[in-house]
Amino acid sequence: MTVPSLLPRQDPRTGRDRLEVLTALIGSPSFDPLFRPDIVTIPPDHPVYRWNCLVTDCERTTMGHGDLCSTHEMLWRRQRDAGASRTDFLRTAPPAGPGQEVEERPCRICPDRPARHLSLDLCHHHQFRWYHHRDRHGADADFDDWLTDQQAAPGYGDCLVRVCPDWADSPLGLCFRHDRHYRSQGRPGGAVLPSQWGNRYERTGRPTPVEYADEPAFHRWCATAAAVLRPAQVNLRGLHPLLRAELQWGMFWHTQRPHGRWELAPLQRLANYGRSHALRSLTDLSWDDADHRKAVTREGVYIAQGIADALHPLYVTPEETREHGYILTEHSGRKLTGRAIRIDLTGVSQRWLRDLIWDHLVAILRSPSCPRSGGTFDDMRRAGLELSAFLELHAPAGGHDPRTLTAEYMHQFVADQRQRERDGLVSLAARGVHGKPSIVTANTRQRVFHRTRRLLRGALESGDAERLGLDRAFIAAMPAPGRMVSRARPPFADGVARALADETNLCRLAETYDPLDRGLRDAWETIIVTGRRCSEILKLRLDCLGRYGGLPMLWHDQTKVGNYDQALRIPERVHQLLQDRQRKTLALFETRNNRPPTAEERAQMALFPTNQRNRNGRTPLSYKWFHKGFKLWIDELDIGRWVPHQARHSLATSLLRAGATLTHVRRYLGHVSERMAEHYIHLTQSDLEDVLQQVWVAGPGTAQPGELLTETSSPLTREQAQALAIDMSRRSTPAEGGFCTFQPVVDGGACPWNLDCHNCDKFVLSGADLLYWRRKREQWRLLAEGAPDDATADYLHRYFEPTARAIDGLEKALAGLGLLDDALALDLRKPQDYFHRVWSTAFRAADLAEAGHADDDPEQDAA
Repeated sequence: MTVPSLLPRQDPRTGRDRLEVLTALIGSPSFDPLFRPDIVTIPPDHPVYRWNCLVTDCERTTMGHGDLCSTHEMLWRRQRDAGASRTDFLRTAPPAGPGQEVEERPCRICPDRPARHLSLDLCHHHQFRWYHHRDRHGADADFDDWLTDQQAAPGYGDCLVRVCPDWADSPLGLCFRHDRHYRSQGRPGGAVLPSQWGNRYERTGRPTPVEYADEPAFHRWCATAAAVLRPAQVNLRGLHPLLRAELQWGMFWHTQRPHGRWELAPLQRLANYGRSHALRSLTDLSWDDADHRKAVTREGVYIAQGIADALHPLYVTPEETREHGYILTEHSGRKLTGRAIRIDLTGVSQRWLRDLIWDHLVAILRSPSCPRSGGTFDDMRRAGLELSAFLELHAPAGGHDPRTLTAEYMHQFVADQRQRERDGLVSLAARGVHGKPSIVTANTRQRVFHRTRRLLRGALESGDAERLGLDRAFIAAMPAPGRMVSRARPPFADGVARALADETNLCRLAETYDPLDRGLRDAWETIIVTGRRCSEILKLRLDCLGRYGGLPMLWHDQTKVGNYDQALRIPERVHQLLQDRQRKTLALFETRNNRPPTAEERAQMALFPTNQRNRNGRTPLSYKWFHKGFKLWIDELDIGRWVPHQARHSLATSLLRAGATLTHVRRYLGHVSERMAEHYIHLTQSDLEDVLQQVWVAGPGTAQPGELLTETSSPLTREQAQALAIDMSRRSTPAEGGFCTFQPVVDGGACPWNLDCHNCDKFVLSGADLLYWRRKREQWRLLAEGAPDDATADYLHRYFEPTARAIDGLEKALAGLGLLDDALALDLRKPQDYFHRVWSTAFRAADLAEAGHADDDPEQDAA
């Protein structure tokens, strides 16, 4: 027998400490008592470790990795070929009766002997007595009458195999299953029973002798024999206490997480392997030897590695991880999305730099504002690897002594990064997903600069730089990263949008890239209509639909911005689409479990469940799976490179074109700020000007200065916005600080009031004029404050009062539409704006009016 390659043996005190931790966890009230005994017995229909057939009341074990026993599997294949559905088959299939070797049952006559015939529940002795009685009496043999005349026989005691909990099946002292194993292994020790021992000894009441060729060898075999494989139990007897506790804790841990199916047979083989090789812990195993992996099977290796990885945060302290150069996020109670729990920093060769990075990242993990994604940690790790690799090549002694680093080395590092960005060279240390060298781009260089600067400045503020002897000039030489490059994706072009919503193309998407109908098309159509983030749609709960006031609503979580249980009105077609998906998901659950979900299970089910390790339907489809099918579909359509998230940009831009304000776009799409809304709607200067000029208030010379002229401060409808834009563009002309709506002047005539716009009732203000009038207000206030006496000051205040009321009305109108911040940021009256082409290109008003009249003449158009 080969001995596994083990890691250096750990301190026995460490083993005791680990066992104490696991013992406390296993004894806690939250631990399932099912996994505490040495022999873990799993009941039928267990939600995680199910071993019995899926057919109702069938006690037989499943065949292979399927859900049905061998009898029902063959029956289902015949009915499937005949066109039957799996749900109907599970509902109507009868049970196949008791299975073999599921659990030991006592004989109904001899309570101390195991039953060999499971249907009759008789031991081997009474089974043949019944056969003899039946053969002798034929059809007149009555089983119940025969039972009343039978007498119980004494048992043979427990099985001599040390770890076996079953009864012995014969005077040899072995249970039926271990007796078969003993014979198959060549009868070590030569233990045999006399020929015809039942008739010669047992029937006469004499003890049956056992003959041995080497009795000590037989008992050694009994002491080392493995536990038999039973489909309903895992025998942990004879294991080292720490290894036993690890397997008990690991089986329970597996039930508390999104899990795949762990069968009991690989767990039993793993326990048998640990017992035969005297293993102390799963962490001692090294699976480089193919013979060892073969002995435990691939599933057993997967289970062992999974439990060992989960135990690692319990076995090591944060100080130990700092010493070895890695971080376990679970020590801080965090799990980064799409990342392992381990952040490896061993690539940073300088210990002082690695410790700085470790302390910095752990502080982020422990802070209340820790990010959910791993971008921050990836960027800091990349910055550390880049700086470490550069210092290893250029600094004295590889940069391991921070006291030798001067500003010159930082300048060289910065120059090296910029040159690599300029020439498109590979990174010094960073690697891509598949291990390929990463190319230095503007984004990666900026991230390296930003994180390096933040790390070193933090060390300076905390005093770590002084403690390490790190030169302040070295830290100060790290420049700011500059403006971060952030390119917003454009919305879908019209042709692309039509292709992505075409019925033929959508059918192709479902048939080719989602043959199992997991919801690829349904999710994409919902994203198009609602503009939600892909993750928000894929993570919808099953009960996400509802009607309120007769209107269909969609409830979802905007986890990125911390908004939960948000309601969104959806079209009737999308509501029906998702209702059909609900029915498919419920049917899938019933097919997998042969029962409908309970109310508690339904509340936790996903609308789009994955079919990987997801019997309870709680785990949704991953974005990786969704994007893979979507990308292949886009490539097939040959319309360019597009991503699903651009549907969100398209909807935001369409909302703006339809007259929605930035506030409404932000609230509808769930943005954290209007600045982010601008990022999505790709707001240009002309767009913003058009929106701001939809707000019109009466000028200071009217009877009611500041009166809103665009009806109400509520959002304009699309029709109102279009009508207003056309109307105002035809009956207004720019004036000082606003627009003139007097038609003779608009047509190019002279102003009858000598251009006294500010006292004219034909003069209106737009949102683009707010800053101009604010400056006017400040000028009049300064004049009033500098007046020689109070009477002059009062006169100036009274003179400007109508204009002040107009300004106040303009601000209120803009605030009601959510455009006040944008108006304050837009200053179309600045001198430098007049150098823009829009202002430097001018036309005579009369010529423009004549040209507009000519556009309405169809004969001139034809000419």
